[in-house]
Amino acid sequence: MTRAERAEAVCQILARTYPDAHCELDYTNPLELLIATILSAQCTDKRVNIVTKDLFRTCHTAADYVALPQEQLEDFIKTAGFYRSKAKNIKACCQGLVEKHGGDVPRTMDDLTALAGVGRKTANVVLGNAYDINIGVVVDTHVQRLSARLGLTKHADPVKIEQDLMKLVPQDKWTLFSHWLIWHGRRRCYARKPDCPGCELKEICPSAGKVKK
Repeated sequence: MTRAERAEAVCQILARTYPDAHCELDYTNPLELLIATILSAQCTDKRVNIVTKDLFRTCHTAADYVALPQEQLEDFIKTAGFYRSKAKNIKACCQGLVEKHGGDVPRTMDDLTALAGVGRKTANVVLGNAYDINIGVVVDTHVQRLSARLGLTKHADPVKIEQDLMKLVPQDKWTLFSHWLIWHGRRRCYARKPDCPGCELKEICPSAGKVKK
């Protein structure tokens, strides 16, 4: 089985397995998703959703984040880890939104990655989920782990992994493909002790039963 054939099979199987796969960060608009994604760095989505529940009640616009004192923002996000740097990035990011985009979240990769605290992964999350624009593939720790185990890439660098996946998966499925791998990584293909015997992909996965526990 070639990598392209395996990628196609992965898409078919995971589409059936997770028909409702979606971004598990809670948000109601592009700004909330942008803030939540910045907060999600080295933090679980569950924790981010707890943190943003109160934060989003207080801040509704980019200007609200700019006006919010740094110390107060830090208090809101303290349990999300690295809260000082994240608070600094959120305020600088929102300052950029106000000054350059009228407070709106832009719809291009270049405009998004020019904002403080926004890398390609965050931009892909926002573009794919808030705007349904497939510019790239989100490569988080789950996507990185599963794409290697499935033999879809030999790279460890997220940028190179993304390039490999973009060649193997149809563009209209790039956002969904990330969701499928993330959901599978959270529910079956764990970093430690993956459930290979119960895995829907075991028949096509070159790592099935070979992952060191």
